[in-house]
Amino acid sequence: MKPKILVVDDEPDALEVLGFKLREAGYTPVFAKDGTRALAAVRDERPALVVLDLMLPEVDGLEVCKILRRDPATASIPILMLTARAAEMDRIVGLELGADDYVTKPFSPRELVLRIKKLLARAQKADDPSAHLRIGPLDIDAARHVAQVKGVPLTLTATEFKLLDLLARRRGRVQTRDRLLQDVWGYENPIDTRTVDTHMRRLREKLGAAAHYLETVRGVGYRFSATP
Repeated sequence: MKPKILVVDDEPDALEVLGFKLREAGYTPVFAKDGTRALAAVRDERPALVVLDLMLPEVDGLEVCKILRRDPATASIPILMLTARAAEMDRIVGLELGADDYVTKPFSPRELVLRIKKLLARAQKADDPSAHLRIGPLDIDAARHVAQVKGVPLTLTATEFKLLDLLARRRGRVQTRDRLLQDVWGYENPIDTRTVDTHMRRLREKLGAAAHYLETVRGVGYRFSATP
């Protein structure tokens, strides 16, 4: 069965172009023109990924993102935001709310499809699926895509899980922001390192008692502590 991609946008031309490109790439596009219909489509269609424009009628994209991340049934669905080029604050807020990546308008449909492929690949596999890490109170099961702290499962997005898993497997070694953008997000030419900072801030909040393992190396990047 072809993966379903939900595209949420109120511009008919954008839906038509993206629908064509997604079918060409082997996906089944599903469309919604406003936030209310988007939430219903996620519930009814269970898409593999959501392409979400932030400027929507009814319920805006930021609110849709917040609702999806708050519900355990939809919290792990990758979300790719579409934002206006000048709307920097919206991008930051979207990432804070749990979006996995963003593309600015106007965008290249080919680039968007490539980003979708990378997000789906990230959600489906880990570096070493056979490995099961236990570090202090933290338990990372890559095969089941589950992370726990003191036995309590964490509600992580695909990107957050990949970021945590990668840092834990490279514990003790500093990872630059550019390196993380390449290895986690798949960016060939990293440009916006704030994406990493935003995800790290959310990840620390979710880790709670295990947040101290994620260390900031000022001016360089991040490191997973090699010792408790």
